[in-house]
Amino acid sequence: MAGTADQMRTWRGPALLSFGFRPFFFGAALWAVLAMLLWTMMLAGELTLPTAFDPVSWHAHAFLFGYVPAVVAGFLLTAVPNWTGRLPIVGWSLGALFGLWIAGRFAVMFSANIDPLAVALFDLAMPIALAGIIGREIVVGKNWRNLIVLVMLLALMVGNALFHWEAARGGFAAQGYGFRIGLGATLMMIAVIGGRVVPSFTRNWLVKRGVDLRPAPPMQWFDKAGLLFLLLALVQWMVAPNANLTAVALCVAGVLHFIRLARWGGLATLSEPLVFVLHVAYAFVPLGAVALGAELLVPSLSGLGAVQHLWMGGAIGLMTLAVMTRASLGHTGRDLSASSGTVLIYAGVTGATLLRVSAAAWPSGAMMLYTASAVLWVLSFSGFATIYGPLLVRAKPA
Repeated sequence: MAGTADQMRTWRGPALLSFGFRPFFFGAALWAVLAMLLWTMMLAGELTLPTAFDPVSWHAHAFLFGYVPAVVAGFLLTAVPNWTGRLPIVGWSLGALFGLWIAGRFAVMFSANIDPLAVALFDLAMPIALAGIIGREIVVGKNWRNLIVLVMLLALMVGNALFHWEAARGGFAAQGYGFRIGLGATLMMIAVIGGRVVPSFTRNWLVKRGVDLRPAPPMQWFDKAGLLFLLLALVQWMVAPNANLTAVALCVAGVLHFIRLARWGGLATLSEPLVFVLHVAYAFVPLGAVALGAELLVPSLSGLGAVQHLWMGGAIGLMTLAVMTRASLGHTGRDLSASSGTVLIYAGVTGATLLRVSAAAWPSGAMMLYTASAVLWVLSFSGFATIYGPLLVRAKPA
């Protein structure tokens, strides 16, 4: 296969299809806006989608198994050249993969009149193809270190398949095994990949600024122990979500990952939001674990749905947005520095998460907080599409 640079030079079609991050990051942002607008209308009773899923399950699926795979695809298809020195897919083949993702979104949205198995196959087509592409690159490039990334992608796919099975049986899939497996797999992606890139990007920035402080090197014994304990806690949560042992395990895992985060020296990067946001986003992983553990120990403290949004909106929403902004700037030849608009979209997603979580503590004003949270979310991802969309659809400057 030709090298990455050669493939990009020989491609004569739309710039959008010249690199994996371009269509998938742009598409993910637009979907995040559309899915939230649709959910808000459903919540207000103004819209009923022709989907076989109950409204809450559709909402959960749209983000966990709709939005997340698009971002994962954009990230992995961009990371592969760093692993192997070549692009795994470009041009119309990349367009076809993106088309499979779009087909999955329509299949789920209009699933009321489609066979459940066909809906699942449409929805899983892109992740399956992506796993095949990434697996091929890992094997050909003998890049065994990144097999763990493929395993986590497969776990996300298993969660999605199980989610479809539970929904087809009439269950409340938004709180089923499939949802927990998918969410757990995504959190492990953040913990593993974030554990590599956050201290690495932090170190690079500190060196460039001449700051003597250095983050703890990634993947030392403490990191590995913390990751293992988080994995065990999440598996316990998947199997026995209401057990006291699960609550204790989640709280301990949260404390370990707060310590892990503190070792990365994030406060020293406060003057550069593009780096600091990575630390803030990662903080939602242990925060969500401790909050969920506390909720299990003291039921009705804040509500399961509320605390899970610390993971869904904070850890996943903010971390993916941070990765998309940084990768979009870096791979389109721009300076790695956050503009005022970028800072606003970071603040918007953070605010949306906190408002959604706080709604459980103020039942009488919950609908107002839901609406405010949705508005901030829509504005943030619309902001990403507005600021970064032109960079994604145009060729990189010479």
